[in-house]
Amino acid sequence: MLTLARDTAVEVQSLVQVLDSCAGSLRCHSMILFQDLLVSTTLSADDTVDLFTFAVMRLTSKALSSDTSSWSYLRKGPGSSEISSRSNLAPVGSIDSLHSRNGNNMHHVIRPLQNDKWTKGKDGFLITDIWGLETGGSPDSAIPTIWLQQTQERMYLLAYQHKSLTLLLLMPTNAIVNGDLSISAVKQQVIEDASLRILKIEENISRGWGGENAYHIKGYRYLVVDNDTKVSRSSPSGKVTTLAKESLLALNKLREEVDSEKSRAKGQEKDMEICIRAKNNVWVIARVTRGKELYMALEKGSDTLLDTTDAVGRFSNRYCSGAFLMD
Repeated sequence: MLTLARDTAVEVQSLVQVLDSCAGSLRCHSMILFQDLLVSTTLSADDTVDLFTFAVMRLTSKALSSDTSSWSYLRKGPGSSEISSRSNLAPVGSIDSLHSRNGNNMHHVIRPLQNDKWTKGKDGFLITDIWGLETGGSPDSAIPTIWLQQTQERMYLLAYQHKSLTLLLLMPTNAIVNGDLSISAVKQQVIEDASLRILKIEENISRGWGGENAYHIKGYRYLVVDNDTKVSRSSPSGKVTTLAKESLLALNKLREEVDSEKSRAKGQEKDMEICIRAKNNVWVIARVTRGKELYMALEKGSDTLLDTTDAVGRFSNRYCSGAFLMD
C-alpha cells in the first residue's frame, strides 16, 4: 500500500466518505489506486486482492496504455466441460460464458482480462464491451458486476480515472434492479462531489511520488510481508537485480529455512530470526514476528553480525514502525 503524507491521507479519507455517500443511503465499497499502487480500500482482504489484481492488469492508466498481450480465453474446437458456464465478471442476466456461434466449432468464452477492451470515456469513467453484448440502448446493462466473497453480494463496478489516479466504486446490483438507484445518477454525483478532491489528491501524490524507485532505501535490498493484511512491500525490481548471484542463492536458502520452521510450527505463530553469510560475505537476514516477515540483504562485506543486526533495527524503526525489533 502506498505510504501517504498525513495531509494527503486525510484528503483520501474524506474522498472515501464522499464516494460512499454518492449512492445515498446504500452501502457501497471503494478502492483507490495511484498508478499500480493501492491507496485505499474498504473491501475485505480477500476481495481487495482479487479486485486490485484485476485493476492493475486492466484498469489503471498504465494498463490502458499498455501494448502487452493478455491471457487468451478464446478456444477453438469443442468446448471443455471444465470451463465455468458463467463468469464472476459479467452483467446480471447476461449471456453464458460459453456458447456456440452459428453452429460452428468456434466457442466464445468471456474474457475479463482481454486487452484493449477498456477505454476512458469523455466523462472520466472507464467503459467496456468485454462481452460483446447488445445493450439495447440501456447504459446500465453493460456495466460489469463482481461478486464479493466477504458479503456474498453482486456489485456493479464503476471505474473513474484522472491521470494516474483510478477510483473503483462498487454498488449493490439489487438496488439498480429494484429502481432504487440509477448508475447515471451516481456517475453525475461522483463528478459533482468528488472531482475536485480527486484532482487535488492526484496532484499531491504525484508531487511527492518518487517514481518506480520510490521505495528504494539506500544500502538495503528488502521484502516486507504482512500476512494479516496481505500487503507486501519491497525494493524496486531494478535494484534487486543488482544483487550478486551468491546473494540471491543465500536469500533462496533463507526462505527455505523460514518455510521449514513454519512447517515445524504447524500453523502456530513463532517469532524467529535467521542470519546467513553468503560466500561473497553478504549478510542475508529473515525476521518473522506477529504475522509479519522481513527478508533483507546487506551487501557490505565488512559488516559484522552486530552491525547487521543494528542496521535491521534501524530499518524496522524508521520504515516499519518498529515491527521487527527483537527482544
